[in-house]
Amino acid sequence: MKAFTRLDGRAAPLELANIDTDQIIPKQFLKTVEREGLAKGLFYDFRFDADGNEISDFVLNKPEYKSASVLIAGDNFGCGSSREHAPWALMDFGIMCVISTSFADIFFNNCFNNGLLPVVVSPEDLALLMDEAKGGNHMVSVDLEAQTVISPSGKTIGFDIDPVRKEKMLKGLDAIGETLQHGGDIDLFESKRAISQPWLEA
Repeated sequence: MKAFTRLDGRAAPLELANIDTDQIIPKQFLKTVEREGLAKGLFYDFRFDADGNEISDFVLNKPEYKSASVLIAGDNFGCGSSREHAPWALMDFGIMCVISTSFADIFFNNCFNNGLLPVVVSPEDLALLMDEAKGGNHMVSVDLEAQTVISPSGKTIGFDIDPVRKEKMLKGLDAIGETLQHGGDIDLFESKRAISQPWLEA
């Protein structure tokens, strides 16, 4: 997993609440366990019409937001099913941080497990970020170490994060990477067990 320290990027305002995981990545795109290639399905029913043509007024289809790496979303983002493809699709599209007032628990956990940073802010701060992202300057900075979001106008917004999750994100550690930090202890345990219980090695 890639470490997340600071992200300077374009922010796209998605002014919709209760976006569920089927809207993030519809079921027809769940036939793969590969993380790459899912960008084509991200918000598919919002981005394309029945004939597969881009819907020009959807935010991520607008030229100024096509390279967005930060998504500013409405309340309760990521509700619905537990599909891990949702953060995969966002990241494959290039979105590395989602800012909202709240997230569904399973989606929230899946984000941290895959290196996508979910940031919770107050309704007032979200409204400010939404409004500013719709202006001529869409650039924001998300600093995980400082726990701040700097809006396009330069306003600094603080956010809280669990310190353990923060440390893992800063180091780029998923569950496997965290376990491998104890590789020496694991090897020592297995060596001792092979001597004391050799029948387990047969």
